Amino acid sequence: MPPSIPGQKSVPIVRYSSAGREEVPDELAVEEPLEIAIVHHARRRVAAITMRTPGRDGDLARGFLFTEGLLPAGFDLGDGAREQANSIEISWPDNLKLDLRPLDRHSYTSSSCGVCGKTSIEQVYQSLPFTESLRPWSVSVETLYLLPDRLRDAQQLFRRTGGIHAAGLFDTDGKLLHLAEDVGRHNALDKLIGNFYRLGALPLHGRVLVLSGRSSFELIQKAAMAGIGLVVSVGAPSSLAVELAEENGITLCGFCRPTSLNCYANPHRLIA
Repeated sequence: MPPSIPGQKSVPIVRYSSAGREEVPDELAVEEPLEIAIVHHARRRVAAITMRTPGRDGDLARGFLFTEGLLPAGFDLGDGAREQANSIEISWPDNLKLDLRPLDRHSYTSSSCGVCGKTSIEQVYQSLPFTESLRPWSVSVETLYLLPDRLRDAQQLFRRTGGIHAAGLFDTDGKLLHLAEDVGRHNALDKLIGNFYRLGALPLHGRVLVLSGRSSFELIQKAAMAGIGLVVSVGAPSSLAVELAEENGITLCGFCRPTSLNCYANPHRLIA
């Protein structure tokens, strides 16, 4: 059996097949809660509790706080994060304003509510830290066809457990620049964006984001916050994700396969 890696747990199972019954070990993706807390002026506030795969909690916290509009772009937290078991505490600088109101969006966003959806899109516009890149760029659809398989080939946890999401960032030549995995698709993207936030490498203009599952409104919102202009998903987008992509100039593709894909918004970046 291959050695365990972080985020993976071995459990005994009973497997039934045409060969009969056998007791064997199986590998599962670990899912545990993470409390993201902020300490500001000696007051501790919980910003979120998310179910995630342990590992890279610092990137997850940075990515979450940035994509939710709490942490300004380009701000260096330095060593102001203290990690404990299933908890990470961010020391917020006294001279940096803390406003938790952007998190209120989650309290009323509904995929079945047109008014709520419109309000959510307007809130995203108000919090976007980067303008769209003025440099025109494009990518061939033949390159995009290859990216889901390249992402899957690089997923160590998925290969071992089969139960995990991934977000990968590629350049226009199809080279994988960074990959993050997690049981939560939102967490995987926050880990990826948090990595580039920590490196001071935002915005991610001229890059392609590939999602291992479907694309929801919240994933497109996070991509928009990071300045990503092209999103490719293995599954389908939601209607609100398409609306947000259309109005924010994001090229959004879904059902990407080795020989086909669907483009739902802004196909001008695609070369057939």
